[in-house]
Amino acid sequence: MFARRPGLRFRNLAVPIRKAIAPGFERKLEFDPAYYRETYGDIRDLSDRALRRHFLRYGMAEGRLGSRFAARQAFRTLIDPDRSILEIGPFTNPFMRGANVRYFDVLDTRALLARAIEVGYAINNPPHIDYVSADGDLSIVRDKFHAVVSSHVIEHQPDLVSHLLNVERLLHAGGAYFLVVPDQRYCFDYPLELSQEDDVVRAYVERRRRHTLDNVVRCRARTTHNDAARHWNGDHFDPDYSDGMDHRQRAAVAEHQNAGDRYVDVHAWQFTPSSFFRIIDFLYEKRLIRLVPSKVFNTPRNKDEFCAILTLRR
Repeated sequence: MFARRPGLRFRNLAVPIRKAIAPGFERKLEFDPAYYRETYGDIRDLSDRALRRHFLRYGMAEGRLGSRFAARQAFRTLIDPDRSILEIGPFTNPFMRGANVRYFDVLDTRALLARAIEVGYAINNPPHIDYVSADGDLSIVRDKFHAVVSSHVIEHQPDLVSHLLNVERLLHAGGAYFLVVPDQRYCFDYPLELSQEDDVVRAYVERRRRHTLDNVVRCRARTTHNDAARHWNGDHFDPDYSDGMDHRQRAAVAEHQNAGDRYVDVHAWQFTPSSFFRIIDFLYEKRLIRLVPSKVFNTPRNKDEFCAILTLRR
């Protein structure tokens, strides 16, 4: 289904020593000193250099915005609506709208509406789904776009590298992939370990098209509540978090076994802004992908997501 990058040698994929802050991350982390100064009066008198130092040492941990574009509503304005756009996985509430936007999902419009009603999901002027693949196979899309967009999609991909390779193929030269990604620290993934480079490479080598039993068990049995504000306040676990874990684990095993070849929808990957940058940068440096992390934004306080832009390099 997917072709390896020509000339790739997996024996050369040495995984770097992991650090708390990925090398190079601070250079790519978006920071606007003028915006920071205007927004937070308590540090208004600091120099631009001191403002950046404050942001890196304290501001990020406090959830202060390093850029006006760190929040999803403003991030959306970075995408040119006059150029061609593909949104992946809009469900019934797309991130982008407009005459130049096309949509890809695993269900058609009617089926998505039925699913939204079934799970009680908000329906807000649902889009027409232009491309449908029950397997989430982007190779069915033959058009090219100036921008590809996804919100809370990339973490669901069983094979992250192949997903990114498919996005590459859909982009015009100089195009970009705009992402909104859940932050593991502030969503139900909090108890789970952050994904690592070797995990991502292993999934690519194995050509995963379905989630592993481990992924299903972790997400069904070992996650916690999804209240971002509670996580920001240090409240990470529900009182009954440990109660019933054995039952949830057995149910997850049964779900995986009963699914057979059918897709079970769970998170395969857990990121923070720094770890996301580190993994994408690693994949680019190892020539697995041609998408480079050009902009990464910090996670706003009381939110469970961060934004990033990956730019295609030929």
